[in-house]
Amino acid sequence: MEEALIKYKNVEIRQQELSVLENVNLELHKGEFLYLIGKVGSGKTSLLKTMYGELDVADGEAEVLGYDMCSIKRKYIPQLRRKLGIIFQDFQLLIDRTVYNNLEFVLRATGWKNKQEIKERIDEVLQLVGMSNKGYKFPNELSGGEQQRIVIARAVLNSPEIILADEPTGNLDVETGKAIVELLHNICSSGASVVMTTHNLQLLREYSGRVYRCFDHHIMDVTDEYVSRKKTIEIELNID
Repeated sequence: MEEALIKYKNVEIRQQELSVLENVNLELHKGEFLYLIGKVGSGKTSLLKTMYGELDVADGEAEVLGYDMCSIKRKYIPQLRRKLGIIFQDFQLLIDRTVYNNLEFVLRATGWKNKQEIKERIDEVLQLVGMSNKGYKFPNELSGGEQQRIVIARAVLNSPEIILADEPTGNLDVETGKAIVELLHNICSSGASVVMTTHNLQLLREYSGRVYRCFDHHIMDVTDEYVSRKKTIEIELNID
């Protein structure tokens, strides 16, 4: 098996000296889709934050794309984040500029200079997320689902190896949420790996992946629960 892109061994995560999660063991490999589930406050977002250097790892061994997250220096965090696509629940789009200019801003900030190459890449990602004709619009002219598609377009601009998505369907209606998860699965199929936090367990039954539950300061692989349940439902639906 290939080297893991994310490798956590006996990791402890604290916030304000309080232990949020302890004894975290997980690995993420190329092309995998991994769900983090659990109640609000169970540590899902905190775990995600340690993966992009927003929150320190208190103890254990933690590696993300070859970076040691226990000892990473602040100056290397921007380098790491350029290899990650981060999707926030609250979009964080720049409201004073168009969709096109939002995406251009990210490319220029990450070293792109050629105007034609920038235009081509923006056209590519907008097409990928089904928003080809929306480049001229401002974020407030878009629906929640459309804004989230732009956020995904922004996350994949630099062809990241890993996409970290924090409740990407949290503010969306059921059908729009499904479309967003399907889009993330399609991106995953083309080579990226995805870690997604969610409280919508219905999505797990429709779009498969590995499932870890955060509960009582621990994290546990509960994939089998969802695989067996999905099979049971399929069998029941096929009964005449």
